[in-house]
Amino acid sequence: METTKKALLLIDRGSREPEVKQELNGICNFVRNKTGYEYVNYCFLEVVPPFIEEGINLCVRNGITTITIVPYFLYPGLKLKDAVKQSARIGLRKGLKVVIGKPLSYHRTMSELINERIAEQKKDRGLSYRDKECDILIIGHGSSDRSARDALTHNANVLRPKYRNLTFCFLELEKPNIEEGIRMALQAKPCVVIIMPYFLHRGSHIKCDVVKEVRMALEKYNFKNAFITRHLGLDEKLVDLVLERAREVEMRAGVS
Repeated sequence: METTKKALLLIDRGSREPEVKQELNGICNFVRNKTGYEYVNYCFLEVVPPFIEEGINLCVRNGITTITIVPYFLYPGLKLKDAVKQSARIGLRKGLKVVIGKPLSYHRTMSELINERIAEQKKDRGLSYRDKECDILIIGHGSSDRSARDALTHNANVLRPKYRNLTFCFLELEKPNIEEGIRMALQAKPCVVIIMPYFLHRGSHIKCDVVKEVRMALEKYNFKNAFITRHLGLDEKLVDLVLERAREVEMRAGVS
């Protein structure tokens, strides 16, 4: 009787920035140490290899018969749908058992991580403001798919009662943009604004685009008491969420 060999494969959107691969390697190392998967790795939907087919081929070369795929995406948008379709099509063509989990959205972990990043920034900056004295601005990437905005809105609604005021804006593709988001946040006459970039990785958007747009807007409106948290990044809570998504789909599919 043939032994089932299982793999966990993360699918990320893709980036040329080396920090992105470093963070994904860290996530995969955590998963290897916590589980009995025979093979754990990641691949990308676009931008740079390894792309999805190569990621699945590497599983096959390592003798894998069953692949659990977790889309490492914050939003259930068009990119996610593309990743799922490609994975299912390639798995079917190769005659593999492939099960595909849900993305990271609509889970309590995500709002918990936003809270933690805000608390970290307050501690690092020596800010003595209570949560109810803090105004929060969450910056999302932006998408042409309405479901992505709905996922960010969900987090905002969960978090809003905790703080004096909470709004969100987007780097691109959607309104309000970052300048408009900061203008709206300042209309509430805050004592302090803590800005949380809701991005998984320290890619070019975090290193350059978000910081530049925020700085320009704060200078335009002459507001000094604003602080930017770090992004989501490498975090063991995200590892636990990945494993929860994997277990969910494996139980539904009867993968043991």
